[in-house]
Amino acid sequence: MTRPETTRLVMKFGGTSMGDLERIRRAARIIAAEAAKGKQIAVVVSAMAGKTNELVAWTDGAGPAAPELKNGGLPLSDDEYDVVVASGEQVTSGLLALTLRNMGLNARSWMGWQIPIITDDAHGRARIEDVPGDVLGAAVDGGQIAVVPGFQGVTRDGRITTLGRGGSDTSAVAVAAALECPCDIYTDVDGVYTTDPRIESRARRLEKVSYEEMLEMASLGAKVLQTRSVELAMAKQVPVRVLSSFIEPDENGNLPENAGTLICDEDEIVEKRIVSGVTMSRDEARITLLGLADRTDAPADVFTRLAEANVNVDMIVQSQARTEGAVNLTFTTGRRDAQRAAEMMTAAKAEIGFEELRIDADVAKISVIGVGMRSHAGVAQTMFRALADKGVKFQAISTSEIKISVLIEDAYSELAVRALHSAYGLDAL
Repeated sequence: MTRPETTRLVMKFGGTSMGDLERIRRAARIIAAEAAKGKQIAVVVSAMAGKTNELVAWTDGAGPAAPELKNGGLPLSDDEYDVVVASGEQVTSGLLALTLRNMGLNARSWMGWQIPIITDDAHGRARIEDVPGDVLGAAVDGGQIAVVPGFQGVTRDGRITTLGRGGSDTSAVAVAAALECPCDIYTDVDGVYTTDPRIESRARRLEKVSYEEMLEMASLGAKVLQTRSVELAMAKQVPVRVLSSFIEPDENGNLPENAGTLICDEDEIVEKRIVSGVTMSRDEARITLLGLADRTDAPADVFTRLAEANVNVDMIVQSQARTEGAVNLTFTTGRRDAQRAAEMMTAAKAEIGFEELRIDADVAKISVIGVGMRSHAGVAQTMFRALADKGVKFQAISTSEIKISVLIEDAYSELAVRALHSAYGLDAL
């Protein structure tokens, strides 16, 4: 799919881009440059960098809801949490609209409930159900720059919701889908790179990345885009471009051409690389149940309990235990969930039937990703040979059509990233 022939455009600016008034003025100049080209623009903004953390801390200080303030056994505090933390984006949307007006542009802020951005009622982690495009579409088609706070929506019965951390990316893609137009996401990096440039100085910016590759990268440690935003872009076929918000229009008001990275359908990428990127996630922990009863239903029992507690599990390895009639079951989860998962397993130790539980947070997940893996052999061999040459041992493996992930000791993570980046020739793109 090519970028739609439309003059509409959604532009999204993250928390770093909204960090202070000078950065807001820079964003306004970028918006003005696009408006000068005849674009009909909606802008989605995040809260100022650090503001959401401050607001969350305030809600933590206020404490949980009192026991008597419950509805059907569920605490009511989460909906008020959303009222508080959604205010950060309201501030930046108003400030940006004021700045644009002071530059002589027709701008107005639109709250999530005014559009409306309809979500479910899972406060603090709501999912968008619908964004009608008629109201906002009429505004931008009439020449107004519509400034929309990201991260927030409204339930069908009128309560404010928030979408979870990083949710402004999802807001922007949802608005772009409603307006049937592309989405440019301005952030503190100038595109998607073959790996983290802070780890490998020879990392290269990619001109185009497929939705599938970006989805894997986002879920495996790349911090450029929120995973749910990529899922939505792929489902709605919204072309997304990642750009730096630290650019400036030239003296003629023009922005750099061919900047950033376009996230698009695989068919738009003429030359498909075998591997497009190497990612690293340190937000990992390994849990091992030693001496688990070798029953056919034992793993099902373990993972059913984890699923019911909303603990996401990634890599799973089962091996023979030293004890006859027992196995060892190893799985990985995020560090935030690991302690909760371990406590839950320990509390049900007798019911599940295992001898010992071990938890290791000194691990990292290293992944290689590329749509070219579907049609090329030897990708795994290259990975394991590169790691072996550096003396890096892997503890678990998981794969999909377009990625291979290994779990290794955290101490070797950056070494592994650099070795794999070189092994696949990514520093020579």
